[in-house]
Amino acid sequence: MNQEKFGNFIKEIRKKNNLTQKQLADKYHVTYQAVSKWENGKNMPDTSLIKQMSKDFNVSLEELFEGEYKEKKEHKKRNILILIIIILIVSFLLFLFLHKDDEFEFKTLSSSCNNFEVSGNIAYNKNKSSIYITDISYCGKENPESYNNIECILYEKDKDIEKKISSYKYEKKEPIKLEDYLKELTFAIDDYEMLCKEYSKNSLYLLIKASNDNEKVTTYKIPLSLNTCPK
Repeated sequence: MNQEKFGNFIKEIRKKNNLTQKQLADKYHVTYQAVSKWENGKNMPDTSLIKQMSKDFNVSLEELFEGEYKEKKEHKKRNILILIIIILIVSFLLFLFLHKDDEFEFKTLSSSCNNFEVSGNIAYNKNKSSIYITDISYCGKENPESYNNIECILYEKDKDIEKKISSYKYEKKEPIKLEDYLKELTFAIDDYEMLCKEYSKNSLYLLIKASNDNEKVTTYKIPLSLNTCPK
């Protein structure tokens, strides 16, 4: 142990805590001359006082004996975390810069049927498109009937060919009204193969089939309007 470094460190701690030599001496019931000798490296506090200083000033015994602050584990962890965050931010910005052409454009989907209101969108870039329909509500004549089975199917029509994209079924024991069924209905189709430029104005539509206890089937067809995609 370097006694001179120890003394300088005691002096540094005292000044950092805005204490005079006398105030530090009074704190530990010694004379200010004793504190002066500690700081000049001419003498050392006894072991009990060193331990108390370690506790009072939140420094380790290792730091006191070596006469310098050590980087604490918490600081190391924080510095590592900050470095990781910086790396992630830089990587993300680099990714955005290198993938400008992959940025998504959005076009809205809506219903062209008077009895239903539909809110959704198509997200697309040059590689793929995704379809999201999150809000469907019935606004036609009051329909008090409850159904045991309801299925809503999202179709794409290309000339005379109809393709089923996705569907959502209700097959629980308790009957449900159409309005309540629609509240929990959403479509989220990622990585859809059809690109936006290939959609025609009314190529997408929803088909709802609802049946009750008497096996009576009620069908609703809801054409979807799509904002024109850029060429």
